[in-house]
Amino acid sequence: MVLLVICNTISIQLFSFWPAFVPVHDPSRKAHIGIQNMGTAFTRRFESDCIRSQVPVKLMHLEGLYELVVSKFAYSILDFSMHLFRVQFTMKLTYRTLPYDEDGDPLPATEDENTESSAAVRADRHHRTRWDDDCPWIEWYSADDPVKGFELITVWSERTIKSSLEMAEIENSTPHEADAWLLLPILEILNGNHKAKAVGFASKLSLLVDALEKSFEAQFLEDFVSGESNAENLGSSASVPPPTVVDRVLKELFPEAGVALIVAPKSPLPFKGHLISAFSLVLIKHNGGGAEVVNLYESEHKSSRAIKGAPHRSLFAQFCLHSLWLGNCNIRAIAMLWIEFVREVRWCWEESQPLPKLPANVSIDLSSCLVHQKLQMLALCIENKREENAEFYDATTDEDELSGQNEAHLSTLHDRDQFQAHFSRRSGRRVNLNQETQIKGRGDRGPSYDTGEKVKESNALELAADRIRRGSAGVAGSMMLLTSCQRMHVPFTQDSPPMTEDMHEERLHVAAFGNLSSSAAQLERDILLSDMSAFKAANPDAVFEDFIRWHSRGDWESNVTEDSGALGGEKHDDWPPKGRLSKRMSGHGNFWRKLWNDAPALPAYDQKPLFDPNLEGEKILHYLETLPPHQLLEQMVCTAFRASADTLSQTSFGDLNQMKTKLDQLYLTMASMLRPLQANQLYQDSESFEDLKRLCVIFEHVQRLTILAASLHQKFILAPQLAREIFTDYYNFYLLKTGKSAQNVEVHEEFDSVQRVRVDEIGVVADLFMFPSANQSWRKVLSMGNLLNGHEPALREIILTLNDDTRRNHYAAACASHMGSRSHSSEEIETYRMYIRGTSNDLAVTLSVVSCD
Repeated sequence: MVLLVICNTISIQLFSFWPAFVPVHDPSRKAHIGIQNMGTAFTRRFESDCIRSQVPVKLMHLEGLYELVVSKFAYSILDFSMHLFRVQFTMKLTYRTLPYDEDGDPLPATEDENTESSAAVRADRHHRTRWDDDCPWIEWYSADDPVKGFELITVWSERTIKSSLEMAEIENSTPHEADAWLLLPILEILNGNHKAKAVGFASKLSLLVDALEKSFEAQFLEDFVSGESNAENLGSSASVPPPTVVDRVLKELFPEAGVALIVAPKSPLPFKGHLISAFSLVLIKHNGGGAEVVNLYESEHKSSRAIKGAPHRSLFAQFCLHSLWLGNCNIRAIAMLWIEFVREVRWCWEESQPLPKLPANVSIDLSSCLVHQKLQMLALCIENKREENAEFYDATTDEDELSGQNEAHLSTLHDRDQFQAHFSRRSGRRVNLNQETQIKGRGDRGPSYDTGEKVKESNALELAADRIRRGSAGVAGSMMLLTSCQRMHVPFTQDSPPMTEDMHEERLHVAAFGNLSSSAAQLERDILLSDMSAFKAANPDAVFEDFIRWHSRGDWESNVTEDSGALGGEKHDDWPPKGRLSKRMSGHGNFWRKLWNDAPALPAYDQKPLFDPNLEGEKILHYLETLPPHQLLEQMVCTAFRASADTLSQTSFGDLNQMKTKLDQLYLTMASMLRPLQANQLYQDSESFEDLKRLCVIFEHVQRLTILAASLHQKFILAPQLAREIFTDYYNFYLLKTGKSAQNVEVHEEFDSVQRVRVDEIGVVADLFMFPSANQSWRKVLSMGNLLNGHEPALREIILTLNDDTRRNHYAAACASHMGSRSHSSEEIETYRMYIRGTSNDLAVTLSVVSCD
């Protein structure tokens, strides 16, 4: 039967140049014979065989393989030593990094101090170190290394071998002597239509979006926690975490160790060896007797503020990130954590303890979400309470001594900063100064408006007025009071109280519609009354028109610029100044004039504070305790996306421009898709939920690429060009397979891009193949040479060929008859070719022989 098949195959070869093969022997042996019509007088015959498990030791070495191919054309064994056979040799060796050893066995004790054993111990220790220990996301989760290993292909170009001794020398050489190194990364790729398992932030953000969708089903957060029937409606996955888990999260949010936030002044100040720049917000972490200065906003991306959330390191942002990993991030777990969170915040308020991870002396960040603004406001309220109770600052001056000081002593404080510091210590409140007014020293009385007795009389009147003037910060340029020949003084005034976004909106609503019964209208009245009282105290002879000229210059109609002296311009001798009130201020029953008549003459430090920390603190706690579920979840989703992206943006991935562009695009996409949540335009069954789910998929794509970039940067930090080339190839491959409209991360073919290793990168690549540990090497018996750091080739491919000159052997006649009279002086023909493919456990050999039969 075999002969019949061969005959049929030979007949087919007369009409085709394709080789034909038939199996022989046992099918499991995978042995074949074949024949090929070359279209000339020559015919090529093939023989292939495969040996498994029982490979002779001699055939596992290059010397034995050389003798094997020579035995096919040598007439006797004696020819091996009597003749030199010129055989062409080409070899390709493939090395694979060892996988992570998960046996968990302890490292063996080093019995001696030899190099190989110590290197093996270091390798084991390396394998047991998480690859992402230095990555920013390690605080929240551990990512699987997307780089599962590497394949290194070393190529020996064609060379001529004359004896088996030369083959033995090549086998003893290292891969560093190879002519080319090619590197293939083994990446975590999904094949077929298998759906990728979401990992890291992306998986949790998707669950948070589901919780937002469920949040519209109840009016209060307590409804999700208390009702068991409600839990059945939410599904079996909506489980409440154990109290111990919630308590652990709260301890991380509200640590027992003191954490304080300060704001540096305008000029840099030294702090524990550091220099705090102007208005930089820093976090002081107390650790025993020392402290560490950390920039609170250092981890933010440049486009982070486009998303209306909380800063990455703030208290609410940390709450949102912890919520992602609480249970399965369902609405019931979030509701329970929020209720306990608000209780901790109330405890800090009642005990006057500073809120962690929040500044206490900065303005409200109106670009952040409302919950963060409220917590900032509450931190200010707590700080004011601590100042009033004298619990936070060390007493440097006796309060009785301060209260006994008279106004004459205050008048000697010509320096504005000295007066400001004295005033703050006494009242615990801050004051400000009109920024448009130039302040001069009290000794500068300004220009004289008359001569002789009038000047003396004017100076006497001003000196008398100084004895009752209070709260003056200095003269207002060349401006004069209307009813007396005295210089106008600028008063110290109270700062406008801090306001959150909703308070500003209410204040604008009052200005537009005049709702005088609201709390914002009352605040406007209190601010105006405070400024009038301070102005009266600083200018005892002032009238209502003087206050308007200083406070609201647009309501004083004059042809002369009276404050030109304040701006350093021309001084005028025309007094009293000509002008009149605007129509708005001169109308009958004007509210401002009525308020002026009722305003007492009180300096700012004797007035009732505009900011009531007790009242505002209780308002904020009421807001936090009654916040509707969907409004909380909307702000949580925005903050969680922003904080997660800020965490990824801290990743060190070197100079990968594609990754930088991808992160920038992610922030722009998030700002666009989260806009309905920021504007409170979301409702149940809204189409925006589909956009949020697509945003989770986009975030997952960026997250996977970021993790890969970090892994490549870590492994090729000394060969950045190689890391860029690998990432660029995979980036193009990944985008091609995912597509712009992909709903799942799918890849339908393997990533097989090979990178050529340059000479200066060989050492970095060789270090990837660390010495195998004891657990990894005991199963193997090294049977091949060309070791790379203790690794033998995982695959060895060799091609041995023999070329004959057609003029000097039995091929000459056939070649001459075929070519006729044409010259063939330089013709050579490949008469023998052997391809060898082997590992430590198997060997496949294919031999082709050209004959002229």
